[in-house]
Amino acid sequence: MMVAGIGSRKGVSVEDVLAAIETALEAHGLAMTAISALATAALKKDEEAIAAAGRALNLPVIIVDDSALQAASPGTLSNSGLSQDLAGTPSVSEASALAVAGAGARLLGPRSVLGPVTCAIAISGDAP
Repeated sequence: MMVAGIGSRKGVSVEDVLAAIETALEAHGLAMTAISALATAALKKDEEAIAAAGRALNLPVIIVDDSALQAASPGTLSNSGLSQDLAGTPSVSEASALAVAGAGARLLGPRSVLGPVTCAIAISGDAP
């Protein structure tokens, strides 16, 4: 399973979110079809652009609760003070992706930042 974790400022557009996902995937030589789900933190549950991106890609958007976000935080590679202050994790996108990809998951690299959106790609622990 491959998961795209999303973090963003408030009020981003669906185009911003889709472009960030594409940028993150391209950084790893992957196509949009490689991902199985989108993930984000509970504090982003009402961010319409993230939900719209899931609909546009025909992928589920999984909302990660605070405890799962915290549990995944030690595996993050990036460190945002704002993310730490607002969500209690150094990277919303990275921790969300790791939490949804499951036990033994790993990030393919640090999050990509494209304007107001961050995206991190995690792969499940059972993937090669």
